[in-house]
Amino acid sequence: MVEDPRPRRTAERVLFAVVAPLQRFLRSQAAGGIVLIVMLALALAWANSPWAASYQNVLHVTVDLRAAGRGLSWSLHAWVNEALMTVFFLLAGMEIKRESVVGELRTVRRAMLPLVAAAGGMATPALLYAAFNAGGPGRAGWGIPMATDIAFALGCMSLLRRRIPNSLFVFLMALAIFDDLGAMLVIAFFYGGELSWAPLAVAGALTLGLVALARARVQRVWPYLVLGLALWVAFLHAGVHPTLAGVVLGLSLPVEGRKVPSAALDDLDAALDALRRMDRHRGSTLDADALAALEEHIESVQSPLDRLTRALRDPVAFGILPLFALVNAGVDLRALTLGRDELRVTIGVLVGLAAGKTAGVFGATFVAVRLGLAPRPSHSSWPQLLGVSIMAGIGFTMSLFIAGLAFVDDPLNDAARMGVLGASLVCALAGIALLRAVGRPVIASEEPQLAPVVVLPRFARGYRVEPWEVEGPLAGESLEQADLRRSHGITVIGVWRDGRDRQRHLEPVDASYRLTPGDVLLIVGKDSAIEAFLAHARPMADTPAEPRRGSPASHGTDASWG
Repeated sequence: MVEDPRPRRTAERVLFAVVAPLQRFLRSQAAGGIVLIVMLALALAWANSPWAASYQNVLHVTVDLRAAGRGLSWSLHAWVNEALMTVFFLLAGMEIKRESVVGELRTVRRAMLPLVAAAGGMATPALLYAAFNAGGPGRAGWGIPMATDIAFALGCMSLLRRRIPNSLFVFLMALAIFDDLGAMLVIAFFYGGELSWAPLAVAGALTLGLVALARARVQRVWPYLVLGLALWVAFLHAGVHPTLAGVVLGLSLPVEGRKVPSAALDDLDAALDALRRMDRHRGSTLDADALAALEEHIESVQSPLDRLTRALRDPVAFGILPLFALVNAGVDLRALTLGRDELRVTIGVLVGLAAGKTAGVFGATFVAVRLGLAPRPSHSSWPQLLGVSIMAGIGFTMSLFIAGLAFVDDPLNDAARMGVLGASLVCALAGIALLRAVGRPVIASEEPQLAPVVVLPRFARGYRVEPWEVEGPLAGESLEQADLRRSHGITVIGVWRDGRDRQRHLEPVDASYRLTPGDVLLIVGKDSAIEAFLAHARPMADTPAEPRRGSPASHGTDASWG
């Protein structure tokens, strides 16, 4: 008897809607980083061309936004930095929230290595910069070399995609998330204006309102956006940098959908049965309302955070950040004069990012691994980690942003931007050269090209979805013979044939599918059932070896970053 593949196809659709794969994030960030590099080159070429005056004129074009006689009249440069970058901070806040609840930062063990690395990578550059600028007018710029530009860095690393294990991409992404969080706190506490307490109290009330919406599990996005816009205005009048409203909004959005996946699966199965009956009676014409009901069932497991993240990810990566690069990276090198103070700022930023970031990230990572605080990223070597540490010195977006806050309309701003651009170029070239020299082609059997193990959110009642490479005593049996659902409580959603090839689509399988060594099945079940199944399916020869991905012991091994 052939098993009906419909429930598995339905489960695949729902689970991937809930989990939002890490690979999509990595691809968008890496591609956005390449666009960012192009816009950086364009800004520098334009600012140093015979048409440099037109570049400055564009930056200072006044844009008015008024309603009922009130509003804002800012330059284009200010609108990009003060308003559009709020959307970038919103996306950063949502990524931090997702990673801390259902992603790579959801447990202390998983978060420890990038957290320690980020702490070292923030403190060391700041101290080096402060040493170069102690007592001088440039001392306010100590926060400039602290943050890693995730889009730029991943864009550079993507050039060596086939020579770098996926675990290092995950490590750099998690490190950059902590970096961003640290930079946001630095901006909030050290680079705001003079505080005005009445608007600040309003901002506090609005923040509580966002928390109340999340606790009430409000699923529509627009109430959050309305309060977020009001919070932006309140921060603007309170003397706090308004872009931080995006962070607060992002952290407040709920990660939970209206329904748990199991309930949505039941509803979808019933709706699909109804559609199939309609199709038999009406031929090729399907009821539009029934199709809309299917979409509603799928959307019921998607949280406001998921929907807004998907809506904003590409506009930020391919629109806002490249525009930010265009209006902030155009330093006129012909008119740049580096006096003593300007030179100290440039050298402080350059050394802080290029040397401080490398030493801080690599040193902290080495100590954490040696002390047993966290495992080293799987399938990575120390030279490769050194290359990634160098890449962490690419501090483009956040560094330029803080430079503009530290030195407003000041010649030191150009000096700081020169240091940021120089350090980013040095780190990009040096990191690529080292990773290319020490890397080797990644073999599919040893480096999974799937996203790391995904644990469903708490509201999914202990269910987990995870890839499993066929091996062990079950190899050679058909799904009907293995009867995984009855014997282990495991449902097979589909298969990646020929190993862990991320370019292939997940194929549905029926009961006649034979468990072939090298194929990768996507399985779903209760957390305890997954663990028991993986222990049973492991070959006897592997018993004393390193625990498999997803087993309880894997949290203490390199598999945590696999």
